Amino acid sequence: MKKVLVLLVLISLLLISTGNAVMAMELKSPAFDKGEFIPEKYTGEGADISPPLTWARVPRGTKSFAIVIEDPDASMGTLTHWLIYDIPAQMKGLEEAVPAEAELEDTVMKQGNNSFGFNGYGGPLPPPEDEPHRYFFRLYALNANLDLEPGLTKEELLKELEGHVIEQAELVGLYQR
Repeated sequence: MKKVLVLLVLISLLLISTGNAVMAMELKSPAFDKGEFIPEKYTGEGADISPPLTWARVPRGTKSFAIVIEDPDASMGTLTHWLIYDIPAQMKGLEEAVPAEAELEDTVMKQGNNSFGFNGYGGPLPPPEDEPHRYFFRLYALNANLDLEPGLTKEELLKELEGHVIEQAELVGLYQR
């Protein structure tokens, strides 16, 4: 009887730990895998359109999402390539080529001001002599519909997100010219 009880406790612990691992929110792109190179199409050398993104295992209580893409390897400091927010909770991803508009037509989604001075996605374009740069795609699951103004800076957006982030997922892509 004692052996059966120990076995049941071990199985329960295994299921609990496996359940926690399975529940982590996940961010992916059909265009590239984690740690792989971002295709030229999504860079300043190509069409400079946003890559498709998908997410899964969204935590309970999520009311909206925000995405921030940054390059911490830029010589002048971290560059912000994309800020998109007020993404509805029912969405499971973004298609490629999101228009570079502060307020996206027929949606509640808005985009912020990137390091290049415009709203929307600005693809990778590191100097040709640089080693590969890392591009951090961060998805934030939020506990509120924040209904923010379009054109926020990264600092303004992150301040608005304070106290509302339930969970964060990350995808890192590389690019070198």
